[in-house]
Amino acid sequence: MSQPTKGFSRRAFLRGSGVAAAASSVTSTQSASAAIVPVPIIAGETQVSLTVNGQKKTVTVEPRTTLLDTLRYQLNLTGAKPVSSDGSSGASTVLVDGKPVMASTTLTVAVSGKSISTCEGLKDGDIPKAFVSNDAQQCGFCTPGFVVAVKAFLNQHPDATEEQIRAGLNGNICRCGTYANVLQAVIALVKGNQNG
Repeated sequence: MSQPTKGFSRRAFLRGSGVAAAASSVTSTQSASAAIVPVPIIAGETQVSLTVNGQKKTVTVEPRTTLLDTLRYQLNLTGAKPVSSDGSSGASTVLVDGKPVMASTTLTVAVSGKSISTCEGLKDGDIPKAFVSNDAQQCGFCTPGFVVAVKAFLNQHPDATEEQIRAGLNGNICRCGTYANVLQAVIALVKGNQNG
C-alpha cells in the first residue's frame, strides 16, 4: 500500500470545491430573497374611468385587459384593429392625451383617467375625407390606424414636407400597398385641399 502524498490531491480539491459551491449557493439565495421588495398587485376586476371621444366612460376590466380589447368588446369601438399583438402594424393606433399609442400593447388600467381618441371620434373630420378623395384605402384594416396616426402627426407638423410625412408615418403598415395614396392624402391635408 502506497503512502498518501502531501500537497495537491484531486479528490481533496473536488471535495473542497463542492462544499464551497454549496455554501455560496445558500448565501446568494439568502441575499437575493432579502432584496425582494413586495409590489402591490391588482387582482381581479377593477373599475377604470376613461374619456373616450369626448364621453366619460367607466369600464370594468381585469388588470391584463388591453385598451384594444376594452374599446372593441366593451365600448363597441371596433375601428382600431387587432392586426398585430405587438403593435408593429400600427393598426391599433389611438390617441391617449393627444399622443399616439398602440391600443394592443397598452393596458386599460394604465390609461385610467386619461382622454382617448379613436378613429370613430375623427369620422367627420378632414382626414377621412382626404383618404376617400385620394383613394387611400383598400381592405381597410390599416386605415383607422393611419387616420389616427395622421392626426397625431399633423398636430405636431402642420406644414410637413413629403419627406417628413414619409418618416412620420413609417410606423404604420399597409399590406395592400396604398402608401402612395396615403401620402397624397396627407399632402392634400397639409396644403388645405382635401379634394386633391
